[in-house]
Amino acid sequence: MQLKPLQDRVVATIEQPLETTKSGILLGEAKEKPAYAVVESVGPDVKTVKKGDKIVYKAYSTTDVKVDEKDYIIIKEEDILATL
Repeated sequence: MQLKPLQDRVVATIEQPLETTKSGILLGEAKEKPAYAVVESVGPDVKTVKKGDKIVYKAYSTTDVKVDEKDYIIIKEEDILATL
């Protein structure tokens, strides 16, 4: 099943923080979820982002959803702060 966002909503998957650095040093567990994600689908009224974009968003303005064992967030376009 695929989530199809309505109006100005965006469905995205949160990128998991790195557990090791490029040189192999293990990092501790992140205390907060990262505030960036990859766009999976966009609603018909979204004008500034498209599928595949990396976005930075307001950390507490999302709705968390789990579909087919995969975690997604749904966020309004106005709560997206930037693209990477």
